[in-house]
Amino acid sequence: MTGTRVQVVPKGPVLVSGPVRIEMPDGHVVESDRFMVAICTCARSKEYPLCDTSHRRCRRTPS
Repeated sequence: MTGTRVQVVPKGPVLVSGPVRIEMPDGHVVESDRFMVAICTCARSKEYPLCDTSHRRCRRTPS
């Protein structure tokens, strides 16, 4: 195990200890060498798939 840590933040992003490489469904690859990366779960981020805190301005409906 490489020591990677994944944390799900309630009503927020998924935090992953970096660096990360994200392969999108269309084949596009997003890479980040930051020590902590926030992955968007609301799909409102202008930097999607990376979180830009857009979830703070929007209310989620309970599922």
